[in-house]
Amino acid sequence: MDYLALTARCALGLVFLVAVIGKVRGRAAYEAFRRSVPELVPLPRGAASAVLPALVVAAECAVVVLLAVERTAAAGLALAAAVLLAFTAGIGRALRAGVRASCRCFGMTPSPLGRLHLVRNLALAALAVAGAAAVLAGAPGQPHPAGVALAVAGGALLALPAVFADDLAALLAPAPRR
Repeated sequence: MDYLALTARCALGLVFLVAVIGKVRGRAAYEAFRRSVPELVPLPRGAASAVLPALVVAAECAVVVLLAVERTAAAGLALAAAVLLAFTAGIGRALRAGVRASCRCFGMTPSPLGRLHLVRNLALAALAVAGAAAVLAGAPGQPHPAGVALAVAGGALLALPAVFADDLAALLAPAPRR
């Protein structure tokens, strides 16, 4: 077992699980997310604007399920990288166009999108690619329980700053001058 792959699976699985829960925890949360999608991806009114948010949630759910099963881990990591890169492209397009869109990445806070979101998504995509490469390289052997515990804990620790990036940025931002 490759511990890098397990760390990536745990980190990304937690990130995507929190994202799904944040978006579907209630009707108001899903509606806020649904309304934020056209700010990132200009869509014609009608079915397309209703379908894309549902597809995003379905893709995030698929990532979580695929990462949970060792046999489908490579597919889950590849899908995670693709979804993160698609998000990055949408955020980058919105920032270049001067759109002041809200981040509903985890459905919790409507913080404005910025470079932090690009960096976070690119870092997570890099983790997904590294994890997929480790899965495909396939280190044979029986995993050591301590190694598994460290990989799982490392994944959880990597997920925390990704999930709470907006809160950490607000906490570390300099106080406004008076």
